[in-house]
Order: sequence, then structure tokens, then C-alpha cells
Amino acid sequence: MKILNIYSGIGGNRKLWGNEHEITAVEHDENIAKIYQDNFQNDKMVIGDAHQYLLDNYENYDFIWASPPCPTHSVTNHFLNAQGIKRYPDMKLYQEIILLQTFFKGKYIIENVKSYYEPLIKPQISGRHYFWANFKIPLLKFEKQIGRMNGKKSDLGSKIQNELRTNNHKKLGFDLSDYKHSNKQKLLNNCVAPEIGLAILESALNIYNQNKVYQTGLFAQTN
Repeated sequence: MKILNIYSGIGGNRKLWGNEHEITAVEHDENIAKIYQDNFQNDKMVIGDAHQYLLDNYENYDFIWASPPCPTHSVTNHFLNAQGIKRYPDMKLYQEIILLQTFFKGKYIIENVKSYYEPLIKPQISGRHYFWANFKIPLLKFEKQIGRMNGKKSDLGSKIQNELRTNNHKKLGFDLSDYKHSNKQKLLNNCVAPEIGLAILESALNIYNQNKVYQTGLFAQTN
């Protein structure tokens, strides 16, 4: 299956996909792209604007995963606004949903955090994530609570919170010790749990394979 993985980060969602697919990843940060490429050497890496790449190339793929930047949509905007930090939500998220919803013939998933506003297009919900897709995503039970989602520091204490964060980062299976990125914790916080990525891909793959069998049967009947 030909897969497009945009806003790829270091590849948390892609971690368990194996090497049997033809995968193209798009990431704008060269240093992050280097980590991805080192871990997934068989994938094609494009360093550039994922939003534009999707528009120019979406029809060339069977399955698309997009995890657009989430900060302008997250609930933290309530706190920021109260502190006088004002910003619009980045509407590229909805541009991509509408594009794929209307024109894409394959299967797609667009993942983002739960927003501070009522979603303009209704998503499927799992844990602290929103998922927009043209197929039913599986029940996801693999949610790893990373970063601040481990719990309130006032309840846990900073030491326990840091230990939980460190243990969950280790479970992602990425070794960043040889890289000089300025914020490795953020890279790991931004990862989709690999088990979630695999469960969703397998659901899409099952539909893809069923369609191939059906189409092969139709072709055989006409001959």
C-alpha cells in the first residue's frame, strides 16, 4: 500500500508499520527529519511544507495519515488568552479535512488534540485525541499519557510526574541520546503512541484488501 505520512515528526505513529509498505514522510524541520530517516531508512523523506505537499500529491496514495500542529487548537489556549496571549486557530487543519473528505479516493486519518472550541467538523474521539477519517477507527485502548497529561504536578509532585513522563517516553521505543535537538522531550510528547498508529493502519488495510478482492472478483466476472 502507498502511504503518505505528513507532519511526520520522528515517526511515533509509523513505528510499528513494518517495511512492506511504500511510505513517504513529510517533515519541515531538517533535524527532526534526520531522526525519522535514521529510524525508517526505507521510507522516502520529503523535507518541506506538508500542507502544500498534501494538496499537490494526495491522489497518488492509498492511505494518508496527517497529524497537523496542535498548539493553536488545544485547551491551553484558555490559559494563554487569560494571560493576554491571543491567536487564531490554524485553519489549515480544516482545509485538509475538507480536501480529503471531498476528493480523496483512498483511506485517510487526520489526528489532533481535543480542541478548546466545538469542532467545526465532527470527529471520532479516543482518549485525548480527535480523529477525522473516512472509515471507523478501532476502539483504542493503548493511550499513553505523556507530558503534562500524566497528571497535575500539585497532585503527584514534580518527581513522580517526571518519572511517569520518562517511563512513558521509554515505551515509545526511540533512542534520542545521539541527537543534539534542543527539546527532545517535546519530540517525544508529540508522538502518537505506536500501538495507536498500528491499530488504525490495520483497520484501513483491511478495508483496502477487501476492496481489492471485490474489484478482482468483478473483473473476473466480466471475462
